[in-house]
Amino acid sequence: MRAVVYEDVRTVGMREVPDATLEVDTDALVRITSSALCGSDLHMYDGRTGANPGLVLGHEPLGVVEQVGGAVQTVRPGMRVVIPTHLFCGTCAMCAQGLSAACLRARADGTGAAYGYAGMGPYRGALADLLRVPWADANCLPLPGQPGDEYEDDFVLLADAFVTGWHAATLAGVEPGDTVAVFGAGTIGLLSAYSARIRGARIVYCVDGVDARLDKAGELDAVPIDFRRSDPVEQIRQDRVRAGLPLGEEKLGGVDKVIDAVGFQARDREHPDQERPGQVIADAARLVNPTGAIAVAGVYPDKDQHPRPGATAHEDLVVPWGTLFGKGVTVRFGRTHDRRYTRLLRDLVLSGRARPGVIVTHHGTLADAPDLYRRFDRREDGVIKAVLHP
Repeated sequence: MRAVVYEDVRTVGMREVPDATLEVDTDALVRITSSALCGSDLHMYDGRTGANPGLVLGHEPLGVVEQVGGAVQTVRPGMRVVIPTHLFCGTCAMCAQGLSAACLRARADGTGAAYGYAGMGPYRGALADLLRVPWADANCLPLPGQPGDEYEDDFVLLADAFVTGWHAATLAGVEPGDTVAVFGAGTIGLLSAYSARIRGARIVYCVDGVDARLDKAGELDAVPIDFRRSDPVEQIRQDRVRAGLPLGEEKLGGVDKVIDAVGFQARDREHPDQERPGQVIADAARLVNPTGAIAVAGVYPDKDQHPRPGATAHEDLVVPWGTLFGKGVTVRFGRTHDRRYTRLLRDLVLSGRARPGVIVTHHGTLADAPDLYRRFDRREDGVIKAVLHP
């Protein structure tokens, strides 16, 4: 079968690899119809997380079941399904609590596993013709319709991107009437902002420094904040004052909830050619209102294999705990427990309440992967979310 594989730093290619097959009776084999590129792929693409050459990339699959093992009970050939990024057994102590990203059985050397991701188990990725899905009954979410219909872009985002955006808004505790700031207007930041609006936030700010992303944030009814202009915290505070703070609430000129959708590759605003992994956390601590909440959806690895100027091999952050403690701020972070949300978000799409596919900007084939990864990594040509169709 054809697959997109990691070859070296900033080099991927489409190669012929052995076909995915059923390995145990609880597996399913899915023929992929859409598979999306993810910003977290770029950590491997840039050589930051120790991917080995030959790794099949991709963890956002949508497709049609081709075969099932003898023990699979609820999944049948011909079913259209989306498969969550974090595969899980469905029965261990963590899965039983809905904590599927911390499955105790999916990876021998740790908790939780994912497709096509360095350090997250032996599972090949989904930028391929076929994907083996372990524990198929737990991991395949059935969908209506046919491949290529009007929901194709919406449904592929149920594998990871929309789910992670919703998870970020959940971690932040976004409620109706909240004021929200999202740092980062890549796919996850945009869908975090989109999720916050669906959940009733009265205003959502989206901070970034790429024109296409800021424009897309505006399309999603968020207020774009360009950090290239000036300190984004002060820009947001000034906008809040202009909008008018209620009498007696002048000390609440920040926002109720902040979402970090950037992670360890944040840029140092004073030295834009360098990284400052703690930049967003520092900004969030300044901006969040007393007793507010911060959600961290951006990736922070234990080790950085190829740190850029301003970063270090060990990503130990200096966090303003004193500010956070003094304000009484709640901070939550962690991987997305996908199956807590996938059915809900599927049904929001089918009801017309959500159409996350609006953030998809590019389509291509597996052969287009090298060019799309390059442009995605460089933030060129408006590439925000690319979906490949094998």
